[in-house]
Amino acid sequence: MHMSFFGFGQTAEIDIVLNDGDTRKKAEHKTEDGKKDKYFLFYDGETVSGKVNVTLKTPGKRLEHYGIKIEFVGQIDLYYDRGNHHEFVSLVKDLARPGELSQSQTFDFEFTHVEKPYESYTGQNVKLRYLLRATISRRLNDISKEMDIVVQTLCSYPELNSSIKMEVGIEDCLHIEFEYNKSKYHLRDVIVGKIYFLLVRIKIKHMEINIIKRETTGTGPSVYHENDTIAKYEIMDGAPVKGESIPIRLFLAGYELTPTMRDINKKFSVRYYLNLVLIDEEERRYFKQQEITLWRKGDIVRRSMSQQASIAAQRFEGSNSETASAQAKEESN
Repeated sequence: MHMSFFGFGQTAEIDIVLNDGDTRKKAEHKTEDGKKDKYFLFYDGETVSGKVNVTLKTPGKRLEHYGIKIEFVGQIDLYYDRGNHHEFVSLVKDLARPGELSQSQTFDFEFTHVEKPYESYTGQNVKLRYLLRATISRRLNDISKEMDIVVQTLCSYPELNSSIKMEVGIEDCLHIEFEYNKSKYHLRDVIVGKIYFLLVRIKIKHMEINIIKRETTGTGPSVYHENDTIAKYEIMDGAPVKGESIPIRLFLAGYELTPTMRDINKKFSVRYYLNLVLIDEEERRYFKQQEITLWRKGDIVRRSMSQQASIAAQRFEGSNSETASAQAKEESN
């Protein structure tokens, strides 16, 4: 809210109220300072409608204005470029022509089937936000009020979801194969995998899998990468032996993850990697990294976590036989 130049304070107050505010779901979202707040949750294509209430502070005193409007805005703010808001959605509805208000008034607004192509995101160097902004235009000082909403993007089950197979090797010292059941996971999924030790001639004392989130902002010469270790999963403590295989089950629901975002409006990307880390007795570290795709599940069916894990394990164990994969298809449909 802007104060008047003359220190008299504001002559009117604006309030934005959504029509379905009583029933609409709210979602927790992180603000720039790391706190979590709840905001109304919207999806792509949903209508945003409500009322703008203008309350005059001093009854009987008229409010002259040059028009009242409401905007629906989707914008990307890069923290190193603070002054610039990159708007990818910008819709305006005029609520009142220039004139004067002699009493408090309520204006209806509706933005029908609004395109909201990207998910709301607050990162290390970038923020993607959606907001409603109501403004009373005045000669000296506009009066305005903003209201943030949160948008989530939903996907359906990816058709092609091949497993990941990788090898890590140091000639004549170490040879490991690892396999994950798929390469695309929804945000409440379970990563099921196996690690095979084919050759072990170095003393490995510790082994873990990390989920790394990489946020990339900017283009050309001014590209910033922020790597953040979201999860650490200890696979084993102690030395493995040749021929040993170790199962992996990593539940994603407990971590703060977003869907994978690739080249959003040519401004930023958020990608996720599984990083296998081996540490030997001389504290040398060996890495192998593999990108995975994360997506937000669209259907409302909620299976229990243990049920999900056992289904994933069955699919993974039986992935060589056609019958098992046919059953898995039936289950996922």
